[in-house]
Amino acid sequence: MAEPSQSLRTPAPEEGPSAPPSGGVSRRALLGTAGATGLALGAAGAGVGYAAAPAQATPLSSVGSGRAMFHGKHQPGITEGLQARGHLVAFDLAAGAGRTEAAALLRRWSTTAGRLMAGEPMTQDDTDVARDAGPSSLTITFGFGNSFFARTGLEKQRPSALDPLPDFSSDQLDRARSNGDLWVQIGADDALVAFHALRALQKDAGSAAKVRWQMNGFNRTPGATAHPMTARNLMGQLDGTRNPKPTDSDFDKRIFVPSSGEPAWMANGSYAVVRRIRMLLDDWEKLSLAAQENVIGRKKSNGAPLSGGTETTAMDLEKAKADGEYIVPINAHARITRPDQNGGAAILRRPFSYHDGIDADGTPDAGLLFVCWQADPLRGFVPVQRKLDRGDALSQYIRHEASGLFAVPGGAADGEYVGQRLLEG
Repeated sequence: MAEPSQSLRTPAPEEGPSAPPSGGVSRRALLGTAGATGLALGAAGAGVGYAAAPAQATPLSSVGSGRAMFHGKHQPGITEGLQARGHLVAFDLAAGAGRTEAAALLRRWSTTAGRLMAGEPMTQDDTDVARDAGPSSLTITFGFGNSFFARTGLEKQRPSALDPLPDFSSDQLDRARSNGDLWVQIGADDALVAFHALRALQKDAGSAAKVRWQMNGFNRTPGATAHPMTARNLMGQLDGTRNPKPTDSDFDKRIFVPSSGEPAWMANGSYAVVRRIRMLLDDWEKLSLAAQENVIGRKKSNGAPLSGGTETTAMDLEKAKADGEYIVPINAHARITRPDQNGGAAILRRPFSYHDGIDADGTPDAGLLFVCWQADPLRGFVPVQRKLDRGDALSQYIRHEASGLFAVPGGAADGEYVGQRLLEG
């Protein structure tokens, strides 16, 4: 899980929630009201970077009014605030399906995503699961896996940045729940809205593609806290203090492929690393508070570095105790994942927590659906994870169980579908 403070941005101060409206919110009002779009990166990750900043706190009665835009320079679901519910799903193209079928599928998916994100039903066969709800900050994001290019005869268009991730010694990966031809990320502030989108996209896939794996996640609901704050992960730690901010001068350079980048179809896109990271909560919760804080390198109560100050105070890595020992332990997660300890490597983390029940021995199957964004994974995720793999204090309390890397093209312009410049170029 990546430490609460390091490779991504610090949330800016935000206004507290306004008073809820005195009357009900009509569907028309919901659809016409744009939601907050601050960079929210929430829950902790395991092994790399920082989580995105928390979403704008809003009255619960207006949660449904939040709306993200489907068409734009970048795809939605990267810099928007963390949503309360998420689904990650990978598809493999069906036997015999190729470039033509993939193009038709992405066209269908883009049409459906645009309608659902606007709070509108599918054009036909809508299940009515989301009836009566507003857009609820729904975002739908599409990406291509390494295997997609061979399946569609587009090997020459496959980016070198999409080369398979290296093996890490701590990995215990389930290959059946890793990678995939196509990847979809769904997020919303209402569980039914998110499920409705998941079901709609699965139906749209038809005979062209089948689900390879699917995972469900969650974050805190906007408005659940008295004021906006960095999210907590399932270990109880604030996680996301040092996520990069869109206001940083080098934010776009670190997170997005430039307009002049290669290949041309990836202009304004990004690369998503997806990892299912189980937290060994029974072992973690046996530690004393002080021991947990030493593992992370930050105070559990407020996210402040052990070297002193507040959550946003710069960590003093040289500060020592009277006996000469560093106050922030040498193997603390926060120390190891700092960009200045990794050649400046930074990623934008936007994960979801998950809980998939209790194993037969009573162990919770819970942890983090880690999603991080970067312009080049070989300069973002990989160097940080390599360093963590060599001796991070947190490593004995987490387990990487699935992995994927996906090329996420830039946003679709009006009249375009996602990936059109690749599939019709």
